[in-house]
Amino acid sequence: MPRVNRRAFMAGTAAGAAAVSLGMPAIAQGAPFKIGLLTVKTGPLAQGGIQMEQGIATLLKQKSNTFAGRKVELVSADTGGNPAGAKTKASELIERDKVDVILGPLAAFEMLAINDYIRQQGTPLISLAGAEDITQRAANPWVVRGSASSGQCSHVLGDYAAKELKYKRAATISEDFAFGYEQMSGFQRVFEDDGGKVVKKLWPPLVTPDYTPYIAQIGNVDCVVNGFAGSNPVKFMRAYADLGMKRIPLLAGWTAMDDALLKSLGDEAIGVVSAAWYSASLDNAVNKQFVADMAKDYNVIPGGYSAGMYVAGQVVEAALAKTGGKTDDKKAFNEALRSVALTETPRGPVKFDAYGNVVGDVQIRRCERKGGQLVNTIIKTYSDVSQFWTYGDKPFLANPVYSRDYPPAKNLE
Repeated sequence: MPRVNRRAFMAGTAAGAAAVSLGMPAIAQGAPFKIGLLTVKTGPLAQGGIQMEQGIATLLKQKSNTFAGRKVELVSADTGGNPAGAKTKASELIERDKVDVILGPLAAFEMLAINDYIRQQGTPLISLAGAEDITQRAANPWVVRGSASSGQCSHVLGDYAAKELKYKRAATISEDFAFGYEQMSGFQRVFEDDGGKVVKKLWPPLVTPDYTPYIAQIGNVDCVVNGFAGSNPVKFMRAYADLGMKRIPLLAGWTAMDDALLKSLGDEAIGVVSAAWYSASLDNAVNKQFVADMAKDYNVIPGGYSAGMYVAGQVVEAALAKTGGKTDDKKAFNEALRSVALTETPRGPVKFDAYGNVVGDVQIRRCERKGGQLVNTIIKTYSDVSQFWTYGDKPFLANPVYSRDYPPAKNLE
């Protein structure tokens, strides 16, 4: 039997033991971190959905598809922009694709459709959709929102319309679904609390070929507030201008005057005042790089849909840094997501409240033509805007969720 070098044997044994003991974690951490994207690529909301994918893809390219030392794999799913599709695709991402986190979906009614399932599965989700109660009365502990609740920017718009523009009478018009209800109710509540009155509320279906019958009902108001989304703002504003309605100032939610939509609009958009949590013209280094990369790779100006997913990716990266790249403990990773606070994002500083909703800046913009192109010029910034506006969480949550009929208008015609 050959002689054995005892020192070499012991060293080799120790090395082998270390390899065994470290082997499993090393393999686990070597697996890619999977991001599931619930987006929309078909139907009237597809324009925003495509931008969502472009936004997260831009961040991943900047980061060489690596967050906190983990390779990142993006799995994109098209919901079709409907509740059933959202439920199907969410289950596929979680049960088949085994994603670590979900970004999206786009629409409030999609988020409402998958809310219970996400809670049951315990999969962290960063929502773009504004569905109010997901981060309010029925707050889902597995959901954070880095964009805005449906009414968050509308509260700001209502305040600006009443206090700065001195408007007294308003009409609102938006799609007949949850996001429309919650946006317009947020505007109405603050506008009326500040002394204004909403005298007409109009609710066209999501798929409306002609807005003329609705626009014809508008009269004797100081302004019209629209909360359309997807490609619908383009159709509405063209019809509004064609019917000679530009004599009545038009206000808009963030989706209705999204920066990415401006290339599809003409002079009908000039002068429209909007409130948004993201603006392509925001002057910070991260946003300038984001805008430049989106222009280079996709030949587009980014809007809230793409910025929302870029910011969501930044939140994921920051949470992974907190956990050392580990995601085996889902609760710990979820807690890390909710504790993220960032100072440098395309939209400015962000943090999350106790309910998982973002607290951040909201800009008031006026659409202008500069150098032959339409731009949203920032004219005022409201800092650290909460989903509860200035009401406080407990008084706010003591009331029903914003809906088609709540709050009741003080003076409907």
